[in-house]
Amino acid sequence: MNAIKHIALAIFLGLFVIGCGNKEEKKKEGFTYEKKQDEPKEQVEDNMTNLVISGNDQMKFDKTELRVKAGKKVKLTLRHIGKLDKNVMGHNFVLLQKGVDLMAFGIKASSARDTDYIPEDATNDIIAHTKLIGGGETTSIEFDAPEPGEYEFLCSFPGHYALMKGKFIVE
Repeated sequence: MNAIKHIALAIFLGLFVIGCGNKEEKKKEGFTYEKKQDEPKEQVEDNMTNLVISGNDQMKFDKTELRVKAGKKVKLTLRHIGKLDKNVMGHNFVLLQKGVDLMAFGIKASSARDTDYIPEDATNDIIAHTKLIGGGETTSIEFDAPEPGEYEFLCSFPGHYALMKGKFIVE
């Protein structure tokens, strides 16, 4: 019985040493641990405000408040930093007009699958929106900042509006 334990331990240690051997590490193409330098940053240029917002597989935006100056052009970049496909965990950015009920819009949007969850009869409720993207994808839109005030934004994928929402403040 003792010999069996010693043999099993020797086999385990042998496999461990072989497994930890001098292998070359294989990386996914395009993957790096280094921070990219060319990613768009949130910045204000002369007449353009660049905003970057990310969504993940846990149904969260990384920002719940965005600020811009009235009358400026806005370039908004949406990044989906998760891994799930857009049919399972798609994200978009929808900026609503003042006074539009976010919950009512989210409920209406959940049945607009054919138009990527942007209801065709709700175009007057929307200032701007991105396309629907999946894990690892990025999209951008440009629009003019509306008049000063507080607006709401959300992801209109079914059920996401309850967690993926925030304030868009125009100063």
